[in-house]
Amino acid sequence: MKSVMIKLSLVENVNNFVNIVTRYPFEMDLRAGRHVVDAKSILGIFSLDLSKPITLEIYSDECEALLEDIKPFLAEE
Repeated sequence: MKSVMIKLSLVENVNNFVNIVTRYPFEMDLRAGRHVVDAKSILGIFSLDLSKPITLEIYSDECEALLEDIKPFLAEE
């Protein structure tokens, strides 16, 4: 499992992010505080507080291609 922080501040960012992550077969969750939603669910993502970076949990160790694809959404650390 791998966790990264992402920022989805605009509506088009959410749509682009979901389009990218749905191409991958492994499970992914987004966590904001106590709230956890499926990272492939647009409605679930909009139920989170998107004003702050949120945690993407990827349930795979072979996720280098995904991390490269979502690089524009990675939060500055």
